[in-house]
Amino acid sequence: MTVSKEAQATAGTGAPSHRNKHWHAIDWAKANRTVKRLQTRIVKATQAGRPGKRKALQWLLTHSYSARALAVKRVTDNHGKNTPGVDGIIWNTPEKKINAVRQTGRRRNYRPQPLRRIYIPKASNPKKLRPLSIPCMADRAEQALHLQALDPVAETTQDPNSYGFRRERSTADALAQCFNVLSKQTCASYILEGDIKSCFDKISIEWLCQHVPMDQQILRKWLKAGFIDKGKLYESTEGTPQGGIASPVLANLALDGMERMLHHKLSSSKMGRSNKINVVKYADDFIVTGATQEVLEQEVKPLIEGFLAERGLELSSEKTVITHIDEGFDFLGCNLRKRKGKLLITPAAKNIAALKTKIRKLVEINAHNTAGELIKSLNPLLRGWGNYYKPWVSKQVFADIDSFLFATVWRWARKRHPTRNSTWRRKTYFTTQGNRHWVFTGQVATKAGNLHSIHLFSLASIRIQRHIKIKLDANPYDPNWESYFERRLHARMKDTLTDRMDLQMLWSRQSGICPMCKQPLLPEEAWERHHVIWRVMGGDNTLSNLKLLHANCHHQLHSTRSRNQNRDFTVASPGHANGLGKT
Repeated sequence: MTVSKEAQATAGTGAPSHRNKHWHAIDWAKANRTVKRLQTRIVKATQAGRPGKRKALQWLLTHSYSARALAVKRVTDNHGKNTPGVDGIIWNTPEKKINAVRQTGRRRNYRPQPLRRIYIPKASNPKKLRPLSIPCMADRAEQALHLQALDPVAETTQDPNSYGFRRERSTADALAQCFNVLSKQTCASYILEGDIKSCFDKISIEWLCQHVPMDQQILRKWLKAGFIDKGKLYESTEGTPQGGIASPVLANLALDGMERMLHHKLSSSKMGRSNKINVVKYADDFIVTGATQEVLEQEVKPLIEGFLAERGLELSSEKTVITHIDEGFDFLGCNLRKRKGKLLITPAAKNIAALKTKIRKLVEINAHNTAGELIKSLNPLLRGWGNYYKPWVSKQVFADIDSFLFATVWRWARKRHPTRNSTWRRKTYFTTQGNRHWVFTGQVATKAGNLHSIHLFSLASIRIQRHIKIKLDANPYDPNWESYFERRLHARMKDTLTDRMDLQMLWSRQSGICPMCKQPLLPEEAWERHHVIWRVMGGDNTLSNLKLLHANCHHQLHSTRSRNQNRDFTVASPGHANGLGKT
């Protein structure tokens, strides 16, 4: 590639060549600063409508050592780090990781390997399977590298009410927007529930290569790599494979513009009355509101069909329906319906049934295990499910599921001890906790081998808490929004760590920052507690001797043991963090 004068002129602020011989010698704080600085400039160039400057900055980022190192770090830290592609290779040692950094980003002669096809049960219907295509580690790192340059552009240009697979956005934001556009008496009464047929599998490769703002040759190679299923190589002619790191962003970009197109063409009817058109999209699931059934059927739906056809996609005629708000509809695991003029967002009946099925299966699996092991299996499921639904009208549903849980674990105890009477079962497996009676309890062993009590989590104990929706134009790559996202993170962490006061105090004391890499400690990442004075050197488990670190940073620290075993940290506090505050 010939680098433009603009790119050469910009190179001075690009990524420094702090090339290292060892994985644990990489300065992650410096690498993150370098990449963030370039991403900020990419955002500004995109906002200013300067595609030449944006491309030059993207080239700099994808050729920087910092971005390459962070790309390898991403694919070796995530949940799929032990899942190989067709070559069977995983990067599970520091030597393999640093060698991968050297190899990643070599555009010349780059040729991605075919993807490994596997099948997993669908979340909506476990009896049906959906295909996943797993790239090899080298291609995952390549995707992670280019995604660092693509995602800032995508975040700057995407429709404001697109919430799926985007940083700092969630299903809760999408549902909160549904509430905003449907709750008032003057809001739209009809909803088009959109369902795109095999969205990821059918997107036009040619459309993506012509419209996605990244290196087209690299993108085409990814999309045309093919896949191996049961030992046979198949050609890729359409779609972006589910399983690739870049696939969600590519799918978002393919659907980007639908909201703006509908607002532009249907903002008001011929009679001057508002059509009440609103779009809420999460990945390939979306709804469109409308003042009447006719405007959705005769105007909105044809426009969407034309929009999708350009991208090789089509609506499912069976699943795309128009519904009155009083009848209600399911979206993102919730049921939205107006009753006596009031909009209620509640857990969907099929999701409640699915939870009960999972509970029954876990109880069956633990039929011969201890009560403690059963509770350890159930509690993460219950907490996750409850936290998902706590912003909505869920209190009664939580109480009903608690009743179902009690009946289920009581049957478990009765089957486990058929010769014992009810009084014995109650004394053995149930206790009182505060004002809660009949709390299912058991014991589990700690790492040190000591036993401690564990209680079944109660969904009814969850406090219903309204979700504060993200602002429409908030951009996590734009420094103008940095203090806004810091405040949201502190509020989220205060809520997430409600039951873990020790972690909350550590996180608050460090202002939510890892002292090694100087990056935020996010709830979706792996953390580890580091003893400032190691236990083998006489250190204890008091909070004053503990720091929270990213798991990778903790491993890096311990890899240079002799130099760092008594190292302390100076933690930079975010300028506008005011959520938890310091303790």
